[in-house]
Amino acid sequence: MSGHNKWTTIKHKKEKTDAQKGKIFTKIGREIAIAVREGGGADPATNGKLRDVIAKAKANNMPNDNIKRSIAKAAGEGSGASYKEITYEGYADGGVAVIVDIVTDNQNRTASEIRHLFDKFGKGLGATGCVSWKFEHKGVIVLDNSKGLDEDELMMLALDAGADDVEVGEDSAVIYTDPTAFSEVRENLEKAGCTFLEAERRMVPTTTTPITDPEVAAKVQRLIDELDDYDDTQNVYHDAELPEEEEQDD
Repeated sequence: MSGHNKWTTIKHKKEKTDAQKGKIFTKIGREIAIAVREGGGADPATNGKLRDVIAKAKANNMPNDNIKRSIAKAAGEGSGASYKEITYEGYADGGVAVIVDIVTDNQNRTASEIRHLFDKFGKGLGATGCVSWKFEHKGVIVLDNSKGLDEDELMMLALDAGADDVEVGEDSAVIYTDPTAFSEVRENLEKAGCTFLEAERRMVPTTTTPITDPEVAAKVQRLIDELDDYDDTQNVYHDAELPEEEEQDD
């Protein structure tokens, strides 16, 4: 599963600007709104979906005041837009599979704009299910390992917490769980005092597609970046193993 590790941890090795952090907070705010609406209210003690989103918010260093404001706004009657979750699937250069999770208040506009991005920077939008079979739905927890925790102890802690698999790197550890066990594993690790870099359910590729041609790699990265920068995008998943990922993982 080494390809997963490269793909999973790459974004944690890039500095985030204030503008990027602002966009991340906006996206998490939308997730909070959906969690409050669909998960059972504004109390994280009784809303597991909201607890998971709050953990994700904290892993992304979202201030507590922002989290509380987002929850209060979502709980207010008639406040804010009505968001819908949609998933799109398509192709990048080099046969790379791409999945995009969207949260939007205007499905027609978003569908048109996502199609445009795939047509301009990739190889086109596909039908539902065209690439999702290449991925597994997993809980993914990335722990800070910059202090060099003992690998055996870390693996034992994660497996005892209910994890399926653990990959320990130089500065992070990636823990995979069954999506139904994700909340329990995350809470167990939280109680154990672990520091989270990331904690969320996501689509993980079963295999990766190595891209060695620099021009193709640049095109794939451009599509990923364009999709990620799109305002309604929540997550972008892909199965590419890009040259720059190899370099940063060494």
